[in-house]
Amino acid sequence: MRYIAAYHTDVGISKKTNQDSLAMKIVDTKEGKVAFAIVCDGMGGLAKGELASKEVILAFCKWFDDVLIGEVESGTFDESKLVQQWNDIIQTQNKRLGEYGNNNNLQLGTTVSALLLYKDNYYIVHVGDSRIYHMSDKVTQLTKDQTFVAREIAAGRMTEEQAKTDPRRSVLLQCVGASPVVEPEFIKAPVSKDSVYLLCSDGFRHHISDQEMIVKLGPDAVKDEEEMKYGCIYLTELVKNRKESDNITVAVIKAM
Repeated sequence: MRYIAAYHTDVGISKKTNQDSLAMKIVDTKEGKVAFAIVCDGMGGLAKGELASKEVILAFCKWFDDVLIGEVESGTFDESKLVQQWNDIIQTQNKRLGEYGNNNNLQLGTTVSALLLYKDNYYIVHVGDSRIYHMSDKVTQLTKDQTFVAREIAAGRMTEEQAKTDPRRSVLLQCVGASPVVEPEFIKAPVSKDSVYLLCSDGFRHHISDQEMIVKLGPDAVKDEEEMKYGCIYLTELVKNRKESDNITVAVIKAM
């Protein structure tokens, strides 16, 4: 499998700092290419959100460089170990950030949405309300929002239209650093060739439709990384023009 990728992040139109963080890595190994992307959204309204998101990104990048690539090269990669390693990173960061907050009399936290593409499968770990999508001829949301309104919609106590204007729509059920207990969502599924995987913070998705994402970043729209980068910037500017007030981050990988 071959991959092309692009990303874009923007502070947006109203905030002074960008609390989003991201990383993207594509590495050649003797077992083939390995692709990894992660988006973390430091919690808006919580102090030091940019610190929380950056620390989690750095922890995952260290794991990728120091652990995963070695396992791939030596043929010792194991799916059950992957889940345990990812869970350990999140639990460790949740404890560290929580202790930092307690020691400095502040609260900080971050979402985590990470995607690993290796051989014929993709693997996801997810906490919060950043999202990962699969795009072919349609857009499929792969992760579940861990928010108050998403829980209410799933329980039938709220409609999607009501959720759009509910004052609790940004309330997270859990995040890394500000939750006593974090239970990540883990997903594994086959990689679809000639399809696009998109990761984003919630600021990217509030004011655009699935169709607009497909037109600019779908498989038929992105033949190379230049087109992919243009699509990321175009959609970011589109949501800014529509008065999105949050930070905006998007990362895209196409499997070819």
